[in-house]
Amino acid sequence: MLSVIVTTYNWSKALALCLYGLFDQDDVNFEIIIADDGSDEFNVSQINAILTLSPVKVSYVYHQDDGFRAASIRNKAVAQSSGKYLIFIDGDCVVRQDFISRHRSLAEKGYFVPGNRVLLNKDFTEQVLKDNVFLHQKNLAYFFIRRLQNKINRLSGFLYLPLGKLRLINPHKWQRAMTCNLGVWRDDFLAVNGFDEFFEGWGYEDSDLVIRLIHYGVKRKEGRFAVPVLHLWHPQNDKSSKQINYQKLTDRLNDKNFIVAESGVSQYI
Repeated sequence: MLSVIVTTYNWSKALALCLYGLFDQDDVNFEIIIADDGSDEFNVSQINAILTLSPVKVSYVYHQDDGFRAASIRNKAVAQSSGKYLIFIDGDCVVRQDFISRHRSLAEKGYFVPGNRVLLNKDFTEQVLKDNVFLHQKNLAYFFIRRLQNKINRLSGFLYLPLGKLRLINPHKWQRAMTCNLGVWRDDFLAVNGFDEFFEGWGYEDSDLVIRLIHYGVKRKEGRFAVPVLHLWHPQNDKSSKQINYQKLTDRLNDKNFIVAESGVSQYI
């Protein structure tokens, strides 16, 4: 059993497209846990309506809006999960129909797996949302045309390459491992106490998790050219906490003995 943790905040229209992709997987042996970082009443009602369509087990974890607290709501979601393997994605990311099966095939003890993403531009995102375009059902030719129109930033992200041992050549690389597309074993996540909730506001809570996993002995297995997500355009988050969080990250990076989050998932289990 896999657990897919989907983080969302006040964008139920994007979340719907994300969930429709998850509802249409060729591998259905997984559960979904929605990690809602404090959406308003309207969006909550929209989310609950969508969840009634789910063909797999789904749970909804919510806390009140008190600023950007992705670390906290993800920890709370993991505490409610039952899978041995966790996949984190964001609610503004659309997955293709083989997303779960591809992640399952890459899952290997002792490794975390960061996937890649294909970015949509603003106009294309608005069109997709307006017309409720089911991106997860579109073939490569569709995206080839959108690339020619500069509506997406790359086509290479859709390619599947059986890289074998080449996926293991950067075992200690933490850069570009983000929770918009990240697979990790639950036992490893718990061993480092999950996300550190001292990271408040936008920025680097996912990098901190990956760095502590590496310090713990978990290695990187590259998910590029295997498990892409389509990332909808959105305005930039408030980055007023970026510099403070980056300093915390730098401190962690230089301290290989710092492994366990001070304020993490253990408080919810």
